[in-house]
Amino acid sequence: MSAIGHVPESSALVLFSGGQDSATCLAWALERYGRVETVGFDYGQRHAVEMEARLAVRAGMAGVLPSLAARLGPDHVVDLTGYGRIAESALTSDSAIEMDRRGLPTTFVPGRNLVFLTCAAALADRRGLDVLVGGMCETDYSGYPDCRRDTIDAMARALSLGLDKTVTIETPLMALTKAQTWALADGIGGSALVDLIVEFSHTCYRGDRTRRHAWGFGCADCPACELRAAGHRAWIAREGVLA
Repeated sequence: MSAIGHVPESSALVLFSGGQDSATCLAWALERYGRVETVGFDYGQRHAVEMEARLAVRAGMAGVLPSLAARLGPDHVVDLTGYGRIAESALTSDSAIEMDRRGLPTTFVPGRNLVFLTCAAALADRRGLDVLVGGMCETDYSGYPDCRRDTIDAMARALSLGLDKTVTIETPLMALTKAQTWALADGIGGSALVDLIVEFSHTCYRGDRTRRHAWGFGCADCPACELRAAGHRAWIAREGVLA
């Protein structure tokens, strides 16, 4: 487990879906900021079970990181179901998960992170929160263009111009593989945090909570499950961790 150093008098809003990546980002933010709030987005996703999972992960975080529990502030949920109907994809409708004509997965929700970050920036502005924290990653990801470093940097510039103040977007997982994301969680909270992520976070695009694997619950064959499972195997192999 990592040591907790001096935390500046600053605050953060974590974009928190309740998946592996956002759970790790929440723990990362709690180490670094004196006040941390979370925001989730209901956009009509098929895997709506993540809206329940995020509450379970939040509740469990205080137990696995007790010295940081006092830093965790309120949770917020933004209703984006209208946007979800406009940006229909395999994540918001009962359609096949495959590659489209552009070479993008049909699970790509057009502009999702752009909408999320805009809403989060507005909320952070009104809540007096200094930094946005997101789990976007361009190393091991599902091919989504709005997860790339260039996209996030451009959004930070646009939001800073639009709000007439500096908007900082931290993406601690941007350059990490999924194996390194497992290792980061282990480094922050040890086996207790890893166990919380395995048991309560949700990543599976099909919303499957009936099958439990060493890496957590899921169908095991959607892109999200495949990435999570492969990363877990690589982390165990590298670290010699007992699954």
